[in-house]
Amino acid sequence: MNPLVADRQAVVNFGCRLNIAEGEAVRAAVREAGARDTIVFNSCAVTDEAVRQARQAVRRSLRERPGADVVVTGCAAELEAERFAAMGARVVANDAKGLAGSYRAEERDGASTSSARTGIEEHSLPDPFALSLSKGRSSSSYTPALSGADHARAFLGVQTGCSHSCTFCATVMARGTARSATIEAVLGAARTAIDRGQREIILTGVDLASYGDDSGTSLAALVEALLALPIERLRLSSLDPGRIDDALFALLTQEARVMPHVHLSLQAGDDMILARMKRRHRRADAVRLTERLKAARPGLAIGADLIAGFPTEDETMFANSLALIDDCDIVFGHIFPYSPRAGTPAARMPQVGRAVARTRAAMLREANAARRQSWLDAQVGSRAAMLVERDGLTGHAENFAPLTRIAPAEPGSIVPVRLIGRDGDRMIAA
Repeated sequence: MNPLVADRQAVVNFGCRLNIAEGEAVRAAVREAGARDTIVFNSCAVTDEAVRQARQAVRRSLRERPGADVVVTGCAAELEAERFAAMGARVVANDAKGLAGSYRAEERDGASTSSARTGIEEHSLPDPFALSLSKGRSSSSYTPALSGADHARAFLGVQTGCSHSCTFCATVMARGTARSATIEAVLGAARTAIDRGQREIILTGVDLASYGDDSGTSLAALVEALLALPIERLRLSSLDPGRIDDALFALLTQEARVMPHVHLSLQAGDDMILARMKRRHRRADAVRLTERLKAARPGLAIGADLIAGFPTEDETMFANSLALIDDCDIVFGHIFPYSPRAGTPAARMPQVGRAVARTRAAMLREANAARRQSWLDAQVGSRAAMLVERDGLTGHAENFAPLTRIAPAEPGSIVPVRLIGRDGDRMIAA
């Protein structure tokens, strides 16, 4: 969570990088509305734990700030609008959370706590998974979301929604079908980040690799357009491995300003589980892709999303996912235990149980930590270009290795460093 507080206004972000970027749009909308004594929870629904944390935070705010306008938006708000409203919060839809009108006094005063829902669609479809594919949001383009100036790196949301139907995912129900910002709008947001001195931009989205599917362009075309600007470092967030075409592969491996760090939404390392997830790649595809990436650009770091304990996963299937960490040289793992999301097909499959899922997630994290530490140790004695964060001491190398300087440097600068050791999960830079 990241509280952004001013004049009794607060925006608290949960979850992904896209939410962080959109949180800045929420903060701007709250300020434009002239709202006072308002707290907005920009929620996440990727796991049931994320939703639980949002509920807990809302209850605490309602208890500790009586009379405040407590607003819930984001994916959890879309999926559990009635529940949050019944708690006494006001619910704002994802598509309305960046609009000042959602936070004006008349919106608050005109809503009762039992039905305080701004922009949430009424529907009678019995299956929310079917609803997600029929919302028809793809008719409108997405407005780029740019994070604040409080970090040396800027998160730039360029796409939202997803037109796939992975059986475990509730995000598609909350975000609707895929839609992209125009290239011109993205360039405008990128110029803002450049003008305020942010020297690295991270592109993010719900299904980033599908950028442009709804408008006849592509992620590679967007990256090429951005590289025409004086951007010093460009990084891409999670990519569907099945959507990395030749043009995007060339940019990831040949363009020096595109950072040598690729994060893939692999989810599992067993073909049967991938099929039951309705993923669009198989294990051999993931291994082959990472081998090609690293052969074309030595030193490139691989990250991956992995789910442990998916329904029907047995010990052999899990072993295939565990081995994927070494087979794909995954050094940055976003690993979490499967949790059933209401309305998704996976929730109706035979479950392995939460305890088993948590144990397997811990095993994946342990294997990933060992792989990451070996990778970091191998970099001792090498040199890197460090983007220094606002504290003047921490930052990241081009390959996303986390660094800590032994002496302060100018915040926001990119400085050459020598890596002289490792302290836990961070490299020591001189």
